[in-house]
Parts: sequence; C-alpha cells; structure tokens
Amino acid sequence: MEPETQQINVARLVVAGTESSAGKTTFTVGLIGALRARGLKVAVFKCGPDYLDPTYHARAAGSASQNLDGWMMGRDAVIGTFTRASSGADLAVIEGVMGLFDGASARGEDGSTAQIAKWLDAPVLLVVDASGMARSIAAIGRGFRDLDPQLRLAGLICNRVGSQGHLELLREACEAPPVLGGMPHEASLSFPERHLGLIAADERSVPQTLVSAWGEVVTNWCDLDAIIALARQARPLAAPSRLQPDAPRPIRCTIGVAFDDAFHFYYVDNLARLEQAGAELVRFSPLRDAHLPRVDGLYIGGGYPEAHAGDLQANAAMRREIAAFAAGGGVIYAECGGLMYLCEELRTLEGRGYAMCGVVPARTVMCDRLQALGYVEVSTRRASILGEAGVRFRGHQFRYSRLELRSSAIEPAFTIVRRYGGEPLDEGFQIGNTIASYVHAHWASNPAAAQALVGACAKRLSPQTPA
Repeated sequence: MEPETQQINVARLVVAGTESSAGKTTFTVGLIGALRARGLKVAVFKCGPDYLDPTYHARAAGSASQNLDGWMMGRDAVIGTFTRASSGADLAVIEGVMGLFDGASARGEDGSTAQIAKWLDAPVLLVVDASGMARSIAAIGRGFRDLDPQLRLAGLICNRVGSQGHLELLREACEAPPVLGGMPHEASLSFPERHLGLIAADERSVPQTLVSAWGEVVTNWCDLDAIIALARQARPLAAPSRLQPDAPRPIRCTIGVAFDDAFHFYYVDNLARLEQAGAELVRFSPLRDAHLPRVDGLYIGGGYPEAHAGDLQANAAMRREIAAFAAGGGVIYAECGGLMYLCEELRTLEGRGYAMCGVVPARTVMCDRLQALGYVEVSTRRASILGEAGVRFRGHQFRYSRLELRSSAIEPAFTIVRRYGGEPLDEGFQIGNTIASYVHAHWASNPAAAQALVGACAKRLSPQTPA
C-alpha cells in the first residue's frame, strides 16, 4: 500500500526581505548564479502572484521559476508544486514577496513569505537595506527573528553596503542571526524598471553580462559555504503522497498560447495543469506571426500590449484571424493584457488609439495611476468554457488601464469579491465561447476549471481544422 506521506529531502532556503525593494530579486539572481558556478542544479520559486521576478530567476537558473502563493493556491498545492519542481535539484531557492511578514492582512500570515517558509519548513535569509546603518542592524535582526518563534530566521544579507569595512562592522554588530554577506551599491548593475516594477528579463533589456555580474558579486561578498550549509540543514519535508500528479491524459486538443514580448504573463503551474488535462500547448506570437497555428482553443495571457500597440495593430492578419476564430465559436480564454488585445481599441497614455481584434465591444484606456490591485475570489455567472454556472476560483488583479464598454448587450462573465472585502463586482465578458477579463487566475484554487477549459477545446474542432 502506498504510504500516506513521502519525505522530500531537497536542500532549500527562503530569501526574504524587510520590505519591498530591499534587494531580494537582485540577491536571488546573484545567489543562483553563484550556486550554479559551484556546479549545483538550482530549482527556483517566487512567493506571491508576481510574473516578472521569475523571468530574472529563469535567466540565472536556466530553467523556469514556479510561483508559490499561499492565498491563491493553498498549502497542499504549494507543497505539491514545490515537490514536483524541486525534484532532482541540489538546492531550492524561494524568493519571498514584499516584507517577510507582509501578506493578505495586517494581523495574519496568509499570503506572506513567512507562511510559505513555515509550510516548506525552510530556513530564511533576510535581505536588509543596510545603507547608512551600523549597530541598528542588530535590532532589525533580532526583531524579525523573535516575532514568530516558529520561523527559523537563520541569517542576514546586508544590501547596499558602502565597503567591505562597512560589511565587517555590520557582522560585528549582529551575531545572532549572523550576517552571512552583503552586496555593494552598484548603480551600473541595477536592473531596469518601468511602471509595473521590474521589466521582463529578456536578453535585450537585461544582458547576460548583468546577470552574470551579480553572481560574481554574491561569490565575492557572501559566505557561500555557510549559505549552502544552511540550506542543507533543512529537515526532510513530509509531503502527502496524494499530491503526486496523476498520469497525464492522452492529448485531447491543441491550445495556442500567445507568447511574445506583448504577452508572457503565465503561471507555469497553470500551463502544466492544462497539459495534465490533455492539452498540447503551442506557442504563437500576435506580434510576429501572420497566421494562427492549427488549434482548438486560444489562451491569451497578460503582458504589455500597450507597449507594443503599434506592432499589434500593424499585424492585421493575426487580428482578423483571431476575430474570425471567436466568431466561428472557437474557445478563447484571455486575461488582462489578453482582454485588452481582444477589445476594439487600445488607447495609450499619449492619447493615441490603436485597433485591436474587435472581439469585445470596448476600448481600453491606459492611465497614469493604478486602477486595480489585489486578490479576488471569482464566481462564474453562467455555464461557460470553465464549467457550469457558479464555478469558483481565486486570482488577482494588477492593472493600469480602465475599460470603456461600447455595448450594453454584453453580459459579465464573473462576479468577483476582493480579498479585503467590499461589495461583489461584475467583471469580464462572456461572448460565445470567449471569456475575457482582467483577472489573472490560478487554477490550483480550482483544478476543475482548467480541466473544463481543456474539455471545451476538445469538444469543438477549430474552424481551421478539417472535420
């Protein structure tokens, strides 16, 4: 009989911060590079709903970074994803979100880095902005260590130090938890940013020399032997055997996934769940490809369509084929940037309008202020490509655009409730076999929704595919 639990013995540690912008991502990228230079295979993870930091992880690790979100996924899915993605790795590095204890509420740990660290029973390295700091580092270290005795805060990394002498002063000031290294302030090595924070780490925006340079910084400024030993001290993690994935189903359909500079916000776990349910995923580019691939459904995720609006408009052949695919009853699931692309027009901050696909009778308008941010609970209004009416799942919103509807005849697809409370709100659109909304869903919150989406694609042959 299969045992109820299995022991996961991968070495692991969590890289947390005292706050956002403390330097977690920079240190994580450098640490991955330094570990790989030692010949170690590194599995990488990101706490929270972030899509951009994982692109930096992937550049440093040479493999995909997985999101671990306590509120959207739940404990079992977090442990299951960690177990699968860390299999075969020598060491797993989990980058936190915001400050170590910051999450979905001011009093609880839901959605926080601390919660993930406790679920994974992983030691924590705390990144501190130590610029202009000396003995005060001890107060920070002890305060973070003592707030939650169930959490193992095992060491500090001092960011933006002025010199090796400054770092030695910080080591002397804080012996417990120990200072295990630091990073100097190097303006020339800063990662580029835009209004959504860091930009995606493609090779044009973030050259490999920059990624490699941070690996050398961590090698030269941190006690890498002590950090590796710390990760190897993590106790075996007891994971329920039922968290192992079922055998993949035979391929039932083909789903085209929009993937290029304009559309690349996807959770690896979401794509894996579609494949597990029997979908073959084929990438295509709304920016560069003249024609859709031969598919039974489309998944158009988030990204930066506003930054590429001119090129999206110029590719009229692709826009026409997507509109025809939708009109012919093809299955389309679109999130945030995907919704913007399916609308009739996208208006940029400069006030210029660009023609989009015209599937949704609306215009999206870019704004200079954030229009929505936070977790949401979603419920479908009626039967759809996601299943029967009342299908519930969790997701989040993060957008700088608003929508101007040009027809009152379109029914909302969802009712959403914000994590922080408030009245239920209408969200998204359901037009034939198309669902498009601003919500970024995580299918771990309801795997049946992903299975239903694959089933909807499997039931209908694409208009492009001979019967």
